[in-house]
Amino acid sequence: GVILSPTHLAFESKCVFNPGILQDGNTVHVVYRALDKNYISSFGYARLEGPTKVVERYKEPIYEAKYKYECKGIEDPCLVKIDDTVYMTYVAHDGLNAVIAYMKGKDVLNLKRKGVISTRISYNKASDLFGETKLKDDYYMFASFYEKYADKNVLVWEKDGVLFPEKINGKFALLHRILPDIQLAYFKDFKDLKSNAYWIKHIKELGKHVVMEGKYGFEGRHIGAGAPPLKTEKGWLAINHAVEKKNSGRIYHATAALFDLKDPKKLIARLPHPLISPEEDYELEGHVNNVIFPTGISVFDKRLYIY
Repeated sequence: GVILSPTHLAFESKCVFNPGILQDGNTVHVVYRALDKNYISSFGYARLEGPTKVVERYKEPIYEAKYKYECKGIEDPCLVKIDDTVYMTYVAHDGLNAVIAYMKGKDVLNLKRKGVISTRISYNKASDLFGETKLKDDYYMFASFYEKYADKNVLVWEKDGVLFPEKINGKFALLHRILPDIQLAYFKDFKDLKSNAYWIKHIKELGKHVVMEGKYGFEGRHIGAGAPPLKTEKGWLAINHAVEKKNSGRIYHATAALFDLKDPKKLIARLPHPLISPEEDYELEGHVNNVIFPTGISVFDKRLYIY
């Protein structure tokens, strides 16, 4: 059920949703997206004891929009701890473009902004690069859609940037989503992702970097990463989201997949049906209706909790 609801506080009066989750023993840190009445997002903080008991909640945002690239809000935080460093990827919105940015630090409450890490290439240019790899028509259709309804110079729409919680073969691994599929980017240092050359090469070879694409009807519009993958004996367990397209509107489902431990580009298994679909009132109606959007997990007594 619901563990956090909007309050009378201005920064979270509209809704609270899409939390980043970081578990530390019996403590669960929750950095959640808070929306005010002007539809500007900031990040709130709550601390749980066990998987669901709220024992602390801040009355002010812990992070707010600060720079031009995020002036219209910071959205959808995703938390991991790699070695002794906490990383938080998030979506930065400037009113036109949605890009992936990140923060890092020694703990959740003291993270420093490090800038944009997704491609800063326009869809117009990316469409030319798409032609150098094998990609389905949907990539071009999404490019046309955003150029028409946002702006002819809109940047490639990037969301759902999710880091693996450990390095793989000595490199960071980032799941990201250039619509409509989930791709994987490897890099040695975050500064690599700030290079246009890196992303031009990546997009030229985008078909090689796709780790999962929609296969079933409930994944018909697009799919995207959700919570950071969980390492298990059988592989990396990824709780993702999938979007079903209907004339009446989109329906967001949660789904699950398993990737190879040594090479996450190898998909071992996936569910042929949704893991969770909107059924409860608070899932059927909200800021966006008909949404299940998994963004974090915790594990207690061998039971997986999905937020």
